Amino acid sequence: MSKETAKVFTTFSGLFLWSATTILSKINSPSDLKKVSEKDLPNLCDEIRKRIIETVAKNGGHLASNLGVVELTVALHRVFESPEDAIIFDVSHQCYTHKLLTGRYKDFTSLRKHSGLSGFTRRSESQHDYFDNGHSSTSISQGLGLLTAWDKIEAEQRALGRNPKSRKVVVVIGDGALTGGLAYEALAHAGQLSKNLIIVLNDNQMSISPNNGAISRYLSSLTMTGFYQRFRYFVDGIVDKIPNSENHIAKLIYRFKRAVKGFFLNTNFFADLGFEYVGPLDGHNIKELEDNLRRVRRLPKPVIVHILTKKGKGYSPAENDPASFHGVGPFQISDGKMEKFDTLSFTEAFNNTLMALAENNNKIMAITAAMSKGTGLDTFARHYPERFFDVGIAEEHAVTFAGGLAAGGMIPVVAIYSTFIQRAVDQIIHDVALSNYHVVFMFDRAGAVPQDGETHQGIFDIALLRPVPNMTILSPATALDLSLCLMWAVNAKRPVAIRYPKLSCPSELPSFEGAMVEGRGVLLKNAEFAPNLSLEFEDSEKHAKKMLLVCTGGIFDETLVTARNLLQKGVYTDIYSLRFIKPFDENYFLSLAKNYDEVALIEDGVKTGGVGEYIENLLFEHGFKNIKVFAFPERFFAQGTRAEVLSDAGLSSRKIVERICNR
Repeated sequence: MSKETAKVFTTFSGLFLWSATTILSKINSPSDLKKVSEKDLPNLCDEIRKRIIETVAKNGGHLASNLGVVELTVALHRVFESPEDAIIFDVSHQCYTHKLLTGRYKDFTSLRKHSGLSGFTRRSESQHDYFDNGHSSTSISQGLGLLTAWDKIEAEQRALGRNPKSRKVVVVIGDGALTGGLAYEALAHAGQLSKNLIIVLNDNQMSISPNNGAISRYLSSLTMTGFYQRFRYFVDGIVDKIPNSENHIAKLIYRFKRAVKGFFLNTNFFADLGFEYVGPLDGHNIKELEDNLRRVRRLPKPVIVHILTKKGKGYSPAENDPASFHGVGPFQISDGKMEKFDTLSFTEAFNNTLMALAENNNKIMAITAAMSKGTGLDTFARHYPERFFDVGIAEEHAVTFAGGLAAGGMIPVVAIYSTFIQRAVDQIIHDVALSNYHVVFMFDRAGAVPQDGETHQGIFDIALLRPVPNMTILSPATALDLSLCLMWAVNAKRPVAIRYPKLSCPSELPSFEGAMVEGRGVLLKNAEFAPNLSLEFEDSEKHAKKMLLVCTGGIFDETLVTARNLLQKGVYTDIYSLRFIKPFDENYFLSLAKNYDEVALIEDGVKTGGVGEYIENLLFEHGFKNIKVFAFPERFFAQGTRAEVLSDAGLSSRKIVERICNR
């Protein structure tokens, strides 16, 4: 290993020789972990970090967040009895150490690969995974529900004269996830029920982008109460040594500590909700974590354990730039450099157009939900900080806030991943569409999303929003097409959603330069996208069948390949790209479709309620018989490359061609 490579592992101890894993490879369950001596725990943590870095460098994944919770996860599995006790990770993107310690070490190299381990907790993988998580702020509600169910079963067992073991529920949630309103709804309910729910608040002052707002400042203020916590545990240590201290002296000590707490803390939001507050603790000190967690598990009431961690711990590129190393593709371990592509992505095309529009229109404001970098809005934020709003992981608020901005005469542009906009469908309907407010929604990662699996596929947005009155939905196929759609949307004076994939933009074709006409898409004749193949069809008598492929913009690239393959097989094929999913100019489309013998509808969304199903019904009503619809079936799709996900859904070019030609 070179000296240059060694430099990036600034906080590793004894790892620079990259020796073979010795401790981690022997751990097949948490019971094995409990046998590891305290002196070997630092080496184990080093081995875990090494394994995570090596795997993510090859496969991509969530790096910085996982490196930050290694010691915490080790401590949790040493103190609690998983799977009898439940350890629930919010979002669960930070579950890699958990997977390594619960029997998945040998399969870890398959992380985020097709048919391999998911990058999130999955019930199908392990009894240690209680929920299929992937979205933020759900864990407290899940944990409270699970604990309530267990308590009921335990009470029933005791009523029968049995003595069941009391089971614990531990929730691990980051400070970023606390910006989501669902977390506060659950906190209020948990305080009301007063069950022994243990919530570990992982405070790294980051979600994906740096945290903003009052909650972040509040948590920072709590970190200044270390003196009280040290005093408290000094007292606890003395009380633990007093025989029968559970009785009268314990009550006296409790009142004394409450008085001291009031003096040092003045107020504590969590205490006001009915929680015992413990912390802040060093999230990288296993002994401190274990000692406190063992005390916490004995408490009869809900507890917040506030820990401080460093995102990217142990790998200096990730420590220095945790936002860039939140979710990454393959990279070089030696310097952290990631693979760069010269091609323009749809996200970059959106950012370029928005910047140009914002320069000439100061009413344009940009909103995101803790995804400034992922949505491409970090550039906008730097140039127009007064017009940029990162609301945290709060999609519902982002949408309703945008409605308020629109009511005040602004033009809000809300950029959120397709999978996350599912959380704000009610707000889109009630707070934007109902009043016909001019809000522009940019749904990034629409359609098939590689590597992140079931919780991140962007395949439901069309079916969810197409029936909503006043909504316009656009589906650009190229960078130029996206630019034209965004310019049109900014002047539309009504709610508009533009959906586009996580993908490099296809090469431009002249037909996409045409002016936007509401309700109409773009017709591409085969002479434009396959001129050499089209020459074979110059004699009209050779046209055995004429095929029209109708596609949403997010799957145009694959449709283009399909059309060329069909041409090679002797099927005369043109493409109609659905620039407008809604409204849809039925008369115009029918006038085009009548020139073809067969129509195939290709959609990167679910078939049920989708635009393909709608057009299929329209064609049937007007006497068309030869119609096929290719879309995602009603099931959840696991991780894989984009090509693998599309193939699983029957949407690969090969499978579409096979089905068309085997009619």
